[in-house]
Amino acid sequence: MGQIRNILFVMYDQLRHDYLSCAGHPTMKTPNFDRLAAMGVRFSRAYVQSPVCGASRMSFYTGRYVHSHGAAWNNFPLKVGEATLGDHLRRLGVESWLVGKTHMRADAEGMARLGLSPDSVIGARVADCGFDVWIRDDGLVAEGPEGFYDSKRSPYNEWLRQQGYEGHNPWHSNANSGIDENGDLASGWLLKNAAEPANIREEDSETPWLTRQAMAFIEGHKGGAPWLCHLSYIKPHWPYIVPAPWHDLYGPDDVVPPVRDMAERDDPHPVFNAFMNNQPGQAFSRDDVRLSVIPAYMGLVAQCDDQFGKLLDYLQASGRMDDTMIVLTSDHGDYLGDHWMGEKDLFHDPSVRIPLIVYDPRPEADRTRGTVCDALVEAIDLAPTFVEAMGGVPPAHVLEGRSLAPFLHGEPVTGWREAVFSEYDYSAMALAGNLGLGPNEARLFMVFDGRYKFIHAEGGFRPMLFDLETDPQELVDLGKLPGHEAEIERLERMLFDWARRPAQRTAISHDEILGMRGKSRRYGIIIGAVDPDELAPDLRAKISGRAGRDYRG
Repeated sequence: MGQIRNILFVMYDQLRHDYLSCAGHPTMKTPNFDRLAAMGVRFSRAYVQSPVCGASRMSFYTGRYVHSHGAAWNNFPLKVGEATLGDHLRRLGVESWLVGKTHMRADAEGMARLGLSPDSVIGARVADCGFDVWIRDDGLVAEGPEGFYDSKRSPYNEWLRQQGYEGHNPWHSNANSGIDENGDLASGWLLKNAAEPANIREEDSETPWLTRQAMAFIEGHKGGAPWLCHLSYIKPHWPYIVPAPWHDLYGPDDVVPPVRDMAERDDPHPVFNAFMNNQPGQAFSRDDVRLSVIPAYMGLVAQCDDQFGKLLDYLQASGRMDDTMIVLTSDHGDYLGDHWMGEKDLFHDPSVRIPLIVYDPRPEADRTRGTVCDALVEAIDLAPTFVEAMGGVPPAHVLEGRSLAPFLHGEPVTGWREAVFSEYDYSAMALAGNLGLGPNEARLFMVFDGRYKFIHAEGGFRPMLFDLETDPQELVDLGKLPGHEAEIERLERMLFDWARRPAQRTAISHDEILGMRGKSRRYGIIIGAVDPDELAPDLRAKISGRAGRDYRG
């Protein structure tokens, strides 16, 4: 057990915080996730900065709030100039590599304006969130009447064709579809097919494929420079369909009852009402859908856990556990019918709260192994944690999170944050138009101080408020009830203070600013002095003395 040489940053897509057995799920079994938790620290109150793939991931990769980096929804470009994990780590001699998904769209216009060619090393890094790419596959090779959702090539789809899977899109027809009783395609896009096994060999499905890619990366970098490997899985994200033997590992009896109440439909907040009544919300409000889909979701999680176990075995056998920090997390959760909703999008805990387990191999972390930390943690805390782990000093004027090292090492922590913040920009969704909102109005902001969760909605709507001490399941919206004006005002003020932070002042550090104080006089800028005696001798020396030739006449 020594110093950290490498970081394995594992992210699952749409993995709920409570679908781990170590987090208390009554029927879900995740022995390998639990295995990591026994070796590290599980953070029980970790929150993403936006409950949607693209925006959340850009906050992970930049260490900055969505309000700062601006990539506020899926396929909103991350603007050129945003520093990323790769930028921070390369300064420390650490390579930063991607295996899997980023859901990042490059700022092509900004790159062209600056003359950055996507074919250059710098241009490729800018186009891939600062990572060097071992293999990138964003995992949604969906196709509709206007073409593919993701126009980039899919290495996984190409690999499937090389393995003999037929058709132009085996990602859909095999990895994410089954075969019905009539021999027809049972598309994973249709929730009624969730119980069908995917028409693919288990070892050829997405999760094992990416695990093998990660192992190949580690094998290929033995003895090289220190690295961060971002192993980014697409599952258990929809389509909700899974290959055998995982498709029937769980059944309806393993599905926990939904967290919802009819009172939530009584005079709901207009934005909440719109999400409850969109197609995913209507579908997951049906018990038959939940009892079909959730066992498939659990099967996807179980396969992820199984593959994670293979990865841990490999790291232990190769001796990499002694010098590799391992992080397990997710980009957001999944409602799965809770609060009458499907998908993610809003700020109830099933959506905005994530699993986070950190294994630190250093001896300083021995005292915290197997513990649970209930501090309020944000996804943006990982970037400064990584920088510090690799021997750097996190630049506080750029990275807006805080290092988790004190919690990992059992050290006293003072002045930790009072609240976590999350944002959601739904301006590109059809329901924003249905609500009559323009792009600047379809935005939500969450403040959670550990007890009260406050949600501000632009567009002239009232706020939402939940008291998780008396209502831990977030069923009663106090924002529509009298008597809570003081808490709403307090949390609004907290949001206002957060919004006023100097988030765009990233080109100069706090120490540089402090060093500039009073220095203009040292460079001859004298403002307000009336008499030379008011100035220090060395200052007045430059503006005193005999005049030269008189040119006035």
